[in-house]
Amino acid sequence: MQPLVYTYIYFTLTKGIMASTDPIHEIYAVPSVQELIKTPILSIPDQYVVQSDHQDSLINIPAATIPTIDFNLLLSNQTSKLELQKLHSSCKEWGIFQLVNHGVKLEKVKDEIGGFYNLPLEEKMKFKIREGEIEGYGTVARSQGKLDWGDRFYMITNPISRRRPHLLPQLPPSLRNTLESYITEMQELSKKLLGFIAEGLKMDEKEMEEMFEDGMQSMRISYYPPCPKPELVVGRTSHSDATGITILNQINGVDGLQVKKDGLWLPVSFLPHSLVVNVGDILEILSNGVYRSIEHEARVNSEKERISIAFFVSPRFDAEVGPASSLINPQNPPIYRRIGMENYVKDFFTRKLKGKSYLEYMKIN
Repeated sequence: MQPLVYTYIYFTLTKGIMASTDPIHEIYAVPSVQELIKTPILSIPDQYVVQSDHQDSLINIPAATIPTIDFNLLLSNQTSKLELQKLHSSCKEWGIFQLVNHGVKLEKVKDEIGGFYNLPLEEKMKFKIREGEIEGYGTVARSQGKLDWGDRFYMITNPISRRRPHLLPQLPPSLRNTLESYITEMQELSKKLLGFIAEGLKMDEKEMEEMFEDGMQSMRISYYPPCPKPELVVGRTSHSDATGITILNQINGVDGLQVKKDGLWLPVSFLPHSLVVNVGDILEILSNGVYRSIEHEARVNSEKERISIAFFVSPRFDAEVGPASSLINPQNPPIYRRIGMENYVKDFFTRKLKGKSYLEYMKIN
C-alpha cells in the first residue's frame, strides 16, 4: 500500500481577510483526496465521515430542474420585459437559476482546468495554501477537523492589487491566459446580470453599479473525486454564499449540486453548456429580503469525478453592505443591519460554515 501524501493546510481564524494581525491557528495535516484515492481504500477515513440529516431522503427524489433564463432574451428589446419577470421570480422564489445562451466560451477552460488537476502533486503544491491565508490549492478543514471530500484552488482575482503574486501569475501560461480570458467574460456577464437584477428589484441601477464597481471577485476551482461510499461524505458542506451572486460552471458536466427549497433538499440537474447563477447573502441583504440566497451543498458519487469552477461577485471593499437605500421607505423598513464590506468578509470567514447562520446574524432583532 502506498503511503498517503500529505499537504499541510492551515485552518485560520483571523482578524483580517487575507493576512492576520492576531491569528489563532489550528493546523491539520490533510491528505489530498485526489492522491488518497489513487490507492484502493477499504474504508473511509474518519475525518471525512460526516453526519447528514437528509442524505437518505434524497435516494428516491428525481433531480429538480431549476428555472432557466435565456440571456439573449434578456438582451432583446422584444423579449426583455417577459424574461426580466422570469428572472425576478427565479431570484425571489428559488434564489438560483441556470443561464443559457450566455455567450461565454466554456470548452477551453474545461480542458485547461482538467489539465491542472492532472498535474503531478508536486506541481500543484507550488500553489498550496500558506500559513495564515485562505487562498491557494489544498483541502479545507472544517469544524472538529472534518474534511470535505474534494480538493480546491481558491484565489481572489479582483481588485488586481489584491491578487497573490504566487498564484494566478505563476500558473502555466496556457492555463493562466485561459483563466484571464474567462475572468474577463465573467466580469462582463456579471455586470450585465446585476443591472437586470437592479431593474427587476426596481432599485436605483446606479446604486447597484457603484456598489459592485471594481468589487471583490474570486474563484474556486473544485475537484471532487469519486468515493466508494458517497453517502458517508460531502463534497462541500451546506452553506449559502457570502456574495452578491455566484456563477457556477460544471466543468465536466457531472451533477452533484443539491439545494434546499421550501425546507426540502433537492438534487439539481443542469442543462448542457448552461451556467448556474445563485443569489448570495449580500444580494438578499441588498434586496431587503425580497430575493433569497439559496442554501446548497456539493455531493459526490461512486463512479465519476466532478470538476467545477465558481466565480464569486461581491461589492467593493470600501462599500457598505446593507439594504439598498432606494428600496427603503416607511412601508419597507430595513430588516438587515449595515456593515462595511471589509468587516463583513472578515466576520464571515471567522465563523463556522453552517447553512445561512451568518445571514441570520445580520438580521435586525
